[in-house]
Amino acid sequence: MIPLSLAEVAHAVGGSTHDIPDEAVMVTGPVVHDSREVVPGALFVAFAGERADGHDFAPGAVAAGAVAVLAARPLGVPAIVVDDVQAALGALARHVIERLGATVVALTGSAGKTSTKDLLAQVLQRLGPTVYTPGSLNNEIGLPLTALKADEGTRHLVLEMGARGIGHIAYLTGLTPPRIGLVLNVGSAHIGEFGGKEQIARAKGEMVEALPDEHAGGVAVLNADDPLVRAMADRTKAKVVYFGESEHAQVRATGVALNDRGQPVFTLHDPTGCADVTLRLYGEHHVSNALAAAAVASELGMPVREIATALSEAGSLSHWRMEVTERPDGVTVVNDAYNANPESMRAALRALAAMGRPAQARGGRTWAVLGKMAELGGEALAEHDAVGRLAVRLNVSKLVCVGGQEAAWLQMGAYNEGSWGEESVHVSDTEAAIDLLRAELRPGDVVLVKASRSVGLEAVALALTEDGLGGTAAGEGAAR
Repeated sequence: MIPLSLAEVAHAVGGSTHDIPDEAVMVTGPVVHDSREVVPGALFVAFAGERADGHDFAPGAVAAGAVAVLAARPLGVPAIVVDDVQAALGALARHVIERLGATVVALTGSAGKTSTKDLLAQVLQRLGPTVYTPGSLNNEIGLPLTALKADEGTRHLVLEMGARGIGHIAYLTGLTPPRIGLVLNVGSAHIGEFGGKEQIARAKGEMVEALPDEHAGGVAVLNADDPLVRAMADRTKAKVVYFGESEHAQVRATGVALNDRGQPVFTLHDPTGCADVTLRLYGEHHVSNALAAAAVASELGMPVREIATALSEAGSLSHWRMEVTERPDGVTVVNDAYNANPESMRAALRALAAMGRPAQARGGRTWAVLGKMAELGGEALAEHDAVGRLAVRLNVSKLVCVGGQEAAWLQMGAYNEGSWGEESVHVSDTEAAIDLLRAELRPGDVVLVKASRSVGLEAVALALTEDGLGGTAAGEGAAR
């Protein structure tokens, strides 16, 4: 963060100072909400959570070097006291952003936010120092904490924004007003909470409504291939730039294909020309993510060949998202267990099928280890059934459904599509899945692990990546 005096911090957040001998003392370190992350010069933010109250850790934070605590009550240590700690943190983030003048790029969407953010951050680093959201810290606390990592040298701030209801994106854009707003897609993630795709589109569209008009530099970057996103052009006064495979998109892809490793190759086009791209990521769904990043970079003046090179060299910065590990024994583990929704599940299965074709030609098999997709409301049965059916249509060799009712629905879909015998199996928990895979995996197999975060299916992927060769499978066959 840029150095600020405690007096300036108090003024920015509308707080009062307590037990501060000298308000001219500067905050020179980071703003943190975990006392274990305190370093000399830091500002410690005390949140009262469900499991722990940060106020209890304030004395230790000051002893570790924090110059003050942002708190809801006096604590007997240097503190700036406010009525609402979360609101104060947001106000401080906005104050710092306004001081810096960095270009704020915000993005949202039902799927692909984190992967796109990772790509965009790596591309924009070539234009200048870039601060970006770590992992998926895209909520009311994670977003301002990310913004407060920016300093005088920061040229771009790339912020992922999530939403679980109407007004969430509007709130987040109020904390860190973007000049460039990117909307990736409108899918089924959290559809049970929103009540339908139209409501999701209404919420995601708050991004473009927050942008300055075109004369003030506002740019809305929209997915031309998604009708609900494309329609958001009518909700903004910013310049509109489309990306996608549509011929109407200013930034588009042609010749899209997957190589033998399941990595996308395509030709990138923007208004200045074209260049070939080979992504290091896995799955055709990353083409759209790459185009979104390219559209932002193009608007910021990067030449198309440099964009193509940057995309081709970029990797995944976040764990458990199509994270591929090739074991010494020849088994490939694809850990995509961070989260799941119907769109991302279908994309991951198609990526597995592409990665598995060369393996199957050599006698290997594809395994889909799948679990619950959460927050689908009344669509849950149909969506799980559809994923099970897709696994069969894609000729996945083995389908392992992990968990309770939703896992049973996955297996039901596979059965209804024609999967019988040992090609599809339902196990109760991660331990049972690990035992099964350890007994049956063999060299050349490719294993996808994916479910919503609450399932904890990453335990399966992590166990497999640490293992050597398992037992010999009892039988073969496609999930059909």
